[in-house]
Amino acid sequence: MARDIPLPIDDALPQLIAALRDGRRAVLQAPPGAGKTTRVPLAVLEAGLLPEGQRLIMLEPRRLAARAAAERMAQTLREPVGRTVGYRMRGAAKTSEATRIEVVTEGILTRMLQSAPDLPGIGMVVFDEFHERSLNADLGLALCLEVAGALREDLGLLVMSATLDAEPVAALIDAPMVTSEGRSFPVETRWLDRPLRPDDRRDIALADLVTRAEAETRALGGGLLVFLPGEAEIRRAEAALTRRLPDTCTLSPLFGAMPFARQRAAIAPATRGRKVVLATSIAETSLTLPDIRVVVDAGQARRARFDPGSGMSRLVTERVTRAEATQRQGRAGRVGDGICYRLWTRGEEGALQAFPPAEIEAADLTGLALELALWGAHENDLAFLTPPPAAALAEARALLALLGALDDRSHITPHGRSLAALPLHPRLAHMLVTAGRDAAPLAALMADRDPLRGAPCDLSLRLKALWARDGAGQPHQADPGALARIRDDSRRLARGQRQGDTDLSVAAMAALAYPDRIAQRRKGDDPRFVLSGGKGAALAPDDPLAGAPFLVVTDLDGDPREARIRMAAQITEREIRALFADRITSEDICTWSRRDRRVLARRQERLGAVVLSDRTWTDAPDDGIARAMLDGVREIGLRLPPAAQRFAARVELARAEGLDLPDFSTDGLMASLEEWLLPMLSGVRSAEDWKRFDPLPALRAALSWAQTQALDAHVPSHFTTPLGRRVPIDYGGEDPAVELRLQEVFGVTRHPTCGGVPLKITLLSPAQRPIQITRDLPGFWAGSYAEVRKDMRAQYPKHPWPEDPTSADPTLRAKPRK
Repeated sequence: MARDIPLPIDDALPQLIAALRDGRRAVLQAPPGAGKTTRVPLAVLEAGLLPEGQRLIMLEPRRLAARAAAERMAQTLREPVGRTVGYRMRGAAKTSEATRIEVVTEGILTRMLQSAPDLPGIGMVVFDEFHERSLNADLGLALCLEVAGALREDLGLLVMSATLDAEPVAALIDAPMVTSEGRSFPVETRWLDRPLRPDDRRDIALADLVTRAEAETRALGGGLLVFLPGEAEIRRAEAALTRRLPDTCTLSPLFGAMPFARQRAAIAPATRGRKVVLATSIAETSLTLPDIRVVVDAGQARRARFDPGSGMSRLVTERVTRAEATQRQGRAGRVGDGICYRLWTRGEEGALQAFPPAEIEAADLTGLALELALWGAHENDLAFLTPPPAAALAEARALLALLGALDDRSHITPHGRSLAALPLHPRLAHMLVTAGRDAAPLAALMADRDPLRGAPCDLSLRLKALWARDGAGQPHQADPGALARIRDDSRRLARGQRQGDTDLSVAAMAALAYPDRIAQRRKGDDPRFVLSGGKGAALAPDDPLAGAPFLVVTDLDGDPREARIRMAAQITEREIRALFADRITSEDICTWSRRDRRVLARRQERLGAVVLSDRTWTDAPDDGIARAMLDGVREIGLRLPPAAQRFAARVELARAEGLDLPDFSTDGLMASLEEWLLPMLSGVRSAEDWKRFDPLPALRAALSWAQTQALDAHVPSHFTTPLGRRVPIDYGGEDPAVELRLQEVFGVTRHPTCGGVPLKITLLSPAQRPIQITRDLPGFWAGSYAEVRKDMRAQYPKHPWPEDPTSADPTLRAKPRK
C-alpha cells in the first residue's frame, strides 16, 4: 500500500491496531493535523482487521470533510474515488462493489442502522471528530453499542477525538485509549490591546486585524487562515478585505454550503502569491490546509441550539471555547513557526468556557425522539455519553404526537415511519408527506436560512424569489447561493413523493408543519396575535400582513414574553377548519374578563388558544358563573364591610384563644373562597355586583351551629350595658372596643371582658364626645373621675355627676326638673 510523507499518527498506529485486534474497540486521541482521518482507515484495512467482503464505515460531521478524506485516501492508494475508498452523503455518493472504506456523513449511519440493525457487510464503524459531540454522532454510537451487545459481537468500534477529554468515551465503550502526541511548531499568540466596545463594529475590527496580521507576517510567508462563525460573516469580511489587502493576496472563502469545486480550491495550496482563507469552524479539525503559518481568530462559533422561534434547531453565534481557540491556534504551527492573532484581549480569555457543549444538551430533540421511537427503545436503555434532557425530550414527543408520528403510548405510527425516512425535521417531513411533492419547495425553503433577509414576513415572497431568474421582478435583495441550494434540495425532496393536493395554498401547507403556530389577531390597533399553542406574538406595524385576521407563523425571534414574527403566511378560517376539523373543539366557558371586569359566558369553537367562533351562552349554569366570579374576586380583592370585618375579627380572636374555627384572616379567606364564598355567589357576575354584595351571611354560614355558639359565648358580638342596651363590639383594633355614655356605666365596679381580654371602653359625654378611654373602670372611678366630673358638671349641669359613681344608678337621662 502506497505511503505519503510521514505523519505524527504513524507512531501510534501499531498500538492502535493491536488494541483493535485484541478487543475490536479503541479510542484514539490525536491533535488536529496528526493524520488520523486519512491514515487510520487505511491502516485497519492493511492490517487485515476487516474480514473479506466487509467494509469500514467512517463518520464525518461535514460533507466537505467526508469528500476530502475519501479523495485523500484514494490518492494515497493511487486509485480514483469509488474503488477501494468511497463516500456517501445526502444527494451524493461514489462507491462500488470493490469499496472497502466508505466515508459517510453522520445521518447516513442512523439510516443504515434503522433499515438493517445488524449492519450486514460492515466490519467496523469509525467515529471521526467525535469531540464535536454532534447529536447524530452521540445517537449513532449509542445504537452501535446496543447492536454490538445484542447482534454483532464482532462489530469493531473506533472513536477518534482531537481533544484530551477522551477518557469518558473510553469508559463508555469499555475500550483502551491510544494517544498520538503529534508534532507541531511553536505558535506565538497576539491579543488585542483593549476589548472591543459595544459600539465597535466587529466586521471592521476583524478586517483591521487581518490587514495588520498580513502586513506584520509578510516576511514569515505562508498562508493566513481566518476563522469566522458563518457564511454571512465570511461574505462581509471578503468584501471589506478585497480593497485593503495587497494584490498578491488571494481571498478564498471556505464554508459548508459552497459548491464542492470551490471548497477544493480553497483547500489547495496557493500557486502564486499569498492565500488568505476565510473559513468557518470546518477548518478547525476536519480538514488539512497546507502552508498555513498565520491564524486570525474572530472568537466566535456557530452551534446548533433549539430555537423556540422556528420550533427547530438553528445555528446560533456564540463565543468560542478555550478548546476551540487552542485547536484554531494549532493550525498555524503545522509546517513551521506560526503566529495566532485573536480578536479579544488576554484578560478576556479567562471568561471563555473550557469545551463546547454537547449538541444533545441544547438542540431540538424532535428528530432524536422520532429515531428512538423507530428503534423501539427508551433513552434510558441506550448508552448515551450525555443523556438527553428529560424535559426537552418530553416536549419533542408531544410535538410528534401532535403531528401523528407517535400514538398515545409514544409508539411510532406508520405515519411516523414515513417521516423518519425523510432527511427533514419531522415538522417539515409531515408537511411533505401530507401535502405531497408540491410542498417540496416550501420544505426546502423552511429548512434553510432566510434567502431574503430584511424583507417583509410573507413566505410567498420567498417562494417567488426561489423560481425567479436573475432576480427578475424581485424588489428585495436575495442571496443567490442560498436560493440555488434551496432549489437543489427542493428537487431532491420532490423525488418519490406523491402528487399532492394542488388546492393547498402556501399557508395551508405551512400550517401542516406548524399546527401550534396558527395565529389569530387580537383586538386593538397593534398587530398582536395569539398562537394556537397559547403563546403571544407581534408583527411589525408596517408589515403587509399586519392586518391579517389569521396567520401561520413559521419563524419567531424566540422572545418568551411576546415573540416578534419573522416569517409567516396569511391563512383563511376556511382553510383552518378544513385542515384541522378533527382538532377543533366546541367549548362552553365561563371566564372572568380582566378587561370587561365581569364574567363572560361564551360558547366557542377553538383550535387550541385560537377562537374560531364566539357567541353568548345564554343559559350558562349558576355554578359555572360563580366559579368564574371567584377569579374576579381574586383579582379585585376581598371587600369586607364593617359588619363583616367585625365578624371576621371575632373569629380570629376566638382562634387565638384556642377555639377550633376556620381561618378568617385575609389570606385564609382568600385561600378558602371555594368553601365559604362560592355557595353564596349566585347572581354576582361583575365588579359592580361585587361592590354591592354583603359577604356577612356567607361568613356566618361557614360556621357550624356549635362553632357559632362557642363564638358567641367566648367572643360576643355585642356588649350589654347595665341598662340592657346592646352595643356592637368593635374587633378591628388590637383589643375589642365599645363606646358608651359615661352615665350608662354608673354602678359598674368590675371591668367587663371579652374573650378573656379587657374591653377598651371609650367613655362619651352627653354630647357623644370622647371623655376618657379606659381598660380599668374601677381604677377610673377611683382616680381621674373626680377631674372629669369637675369639667363635665360645668359643661353639662343638667346631667347627673355623682361624687360616688360606683353607688349611683346608670342612666341616659338628664336631672329631673325641680
